[in-house]
Amino acid sequence: MSSYEVAVRAEATLGEGPTWDPATGRLLWIDILGARIHTYDPSSGRRTVRTTDQHIGAVKPRSGGGLVLNLRDGVALLDPDGSFRWLHREPVPGRRANDAAVAPDGSLWAGTMRYDEAAGGGTLSRVTGDGTVEPVLDDVAVSNGTGFSPDGRLMYYIDSPTRRIDVFDHADGRITNRRTLARIEDGAGFPDGLTVDADGCVWVALWDGGAVRRYTPAGDLDRVLTLPTPRVTACAFGGPDLTDLYVTTARVGLTAPHPVAGSLLVVPGAGKGLEQPAFAG
Repeated sequence: MSSYEVAVRAEATLGEGPTWDPATGRLLWIDILGARIHTYDPSSGRRTVRTTDQHIGAVKPRSGGGLVLNLRDGVALLDPDGSFRWLHREPVPGRRANDAAVAPDGSLWAGTMRYDEAAGGGTLSRVTGDGTVEPVLDDVAVSNGTGFSPDGRLMYYIDSPTRRIDVFDHADGRITNRRTLARIEDGAGFPDGLTVDADGCVWVALWDGGAVRRYTPAGDLDRVLTLPTPRVTACAFGGPDLTDLYVTTARVGLTAPHPVAGSLLVVPGAGKGLEQPAFAG
């Protein structure tokens, strides 16, 4: 078992999307099905919780302050004063938002999926600060982990049921040349959220795998962090030096959940993360 700590003891139904906000020194994370945005300040221990009106797939900092939200019915902005407004609203019956990432150019790459996880029912779209939406992938089931290499020339992506971590060439907001970086073997769970570290290695949370794995840019597995609860959903580096790996977990579907299921966990000194860009909007 890895030397994890419980950063925030919680009972999130579907904890997800940890994101370090360097401007505020806080870790943002969400409960998708609980429709909640959580913040955690590791220096003071202070926590906040805000409820959203619908299921939320991701939350990221904005360059001018406030947050961008990937919500069931589209992408919205939360201003520093707490006011809410839609940036792009596109409700689709039976579909909800899922994971998202901010690209080096400040655009939001926002994923969706159907509640029934039907193949081809999900999408990945690039959303800019003026509300322009460009479809990137339109034939996915569960759009999940998305991240960029340190030089921005590669994009990593997970459509969970495929059991693959894929990699694309990335330039000027476009992706090409899709190929497989690594495949999760049967019985080891499904790849979920991911983060890329300063060495260009990819850390992947394993749903029903009770672990986070680190893969090199060549696709070699070189580290496994085992955790006590099976539904590990996503990971991100945080803390003032970006050396602590924060990991979200879920309770949904577990008949006898471990006491830490649904909590925000942290593995101190796990590696060295990359500072993530804020959404330019």
